[in-house]
Amino acid sequence: MKSKAAYTQGSIRQIMCKTALAMVAGTLALSGYNLADTYFVGRLPGSSPLAAMGFTFPAIMLVGCLFRGLIVGVMTTAAQAIGAKKQKRAARLVTCGLLMVFLFSIIMAILGISTGHIVFQLFGARGDTLELVKGYMNIWYFGCATGFLAMAGNDLLIAVGDSKMASCMMILGMVINVILDPLFIFGWQFIPAMGIRGAAVATIISQCISTVIVLTLLQRRHKLLTWQKIPFDVLFPAWQHMIRYAIPACIGMLMIPLGSSILTRITAEFGDVAVAATAAAGRLEMVAFVVPMSLGMSLMPFVAQNYGAKLYDRIREGRRFAMRFAFVFLTGAAVIYTLFADHIVVHFSTVPEVQKLMAEYLRIVSWGLAGVEMHRFSGFFYTGCGRPSMGAFLNGMRMIGFLVPLSLLALYFHSLTGLFVARLVTDVVSCIIAYTLARRMTQRLPADGEVHLTVKTASKSAA
Repeated sequence: MKSKAAYTQGSIRQIMCKTALAMVAGTLALSGYNLADTYFVGRLPGSSPLAAMGFTFPAIMLVGCLFRGLIVGVMTTAAQAIGAKKQKRAARLVTCGLLMVFLFSIIMAILGISTGHIVFQLFGARGDTLELVKGYMNIWYFGCATGFLAMAGNDLLIAVGDSKMASCMMILGMVINVILDPLFIFGWQFIPAMGIRGAAVATIISQCISTVIVLTLLQRRHKLLTWQKIPFDVLFPAWQHMIRYAIPACIGMLMIPLGSSILTRITAEFGDVAVAATAAAGRLEMVAFVVPMSLGMSLMPFVAQNYGAKLYDRIREGRRFAMRFAFVFLTGAAVIYTLFADHIVVHFSTVPEVQKLMAEYLRIVSWGLAGVEMHRFSGFFYTGCGRPSMGAFLNGMRMIGFLVPLSLLALYFHSLTGLFVARLVTDVVSCIIAYTLARRMTQRLPADGEVHLTVKTASKSAA
């Protein structure tokens, strides 16, 4: 069957809630890869294997941000074409986009393998740990195309409204990885024990299986892959169109690990206890985002489809529902964290000083969680409506404009509580600005069926 513009019809609340429920399990499964690898690698003798895993995370996060930006470009442009009921254009965009992801993965593999020794030395890896990191990452780089093609395929399934299958693919990949991890890490019968390198092999195999299934679904079920030869005069304009979305998305996403690294460095000035407490509390904080993140996974394709279909009233209604949902859900989470912080933190640390700081962090920072998600949703609406640079601007404003300066101010007064307050103020103020801008932008969209001025301008310039 052909892909349908699933987000342009029916009740917006039902569509979003149904998609969010379908994606909760998939969202949880995404973290299963790292948890499984960390668990089984942690059972290897010595501390070097687990330390090596720690050194791999920054590199994987950095490369992941770059690929995620590319995938945003593919998904958004394809969703707009699907919303406009241009099936052939959508298929060409998806095919060109997946080819771009594959070629980029080859370039990243070459760069990663050739510079791995220098990069991980700069990260601080030495001796046996450095060799373990290189062994893991060389395999990971070699097979990274499988992981990111699977990621792109899952996002495209969500973009066409097939969220249940996307969630199933995420779960399937995680389950296969959990099964294969001990086989390749510790060895079994004819499979040699590979140690930390076995975790990379297991991940690649599980992602390869997911990739084959996802691409098959995109071709046979949604007709979004074409094996016809694509001429260069079609390929390059398609890449340019997607890169217009991809570059701002990459920049915006890179702001997150950059800001987090700076914040961790600032927190380190308050001692190891502060770092331990904020890191542990941050993981607890992420639990609250599971359901809103599941809703957010379909938000950008929802906006893009309706923008392509010129159903601007649905975009406005979708914005109101998504923002209210994030506000109510995460404000409720803040209430729970505030009332039960002392009872929650005792399960995650046995050190009284760490418990005290974790509870203080949750009682202060949790009141800005709704602001974090509403800020993120605002960027989705800008990107889906053809203004991806504003999404990058909003992320830069939050990190560089508010979080880092306010955190440095707290450091100047040597106040750890002030550091928590700086985070809260950042989340609230950046949310107000982003929400106001996104609301104004969607209100200025024309009535349903009318062509937006920027679309007219773009089409004239293209002609």
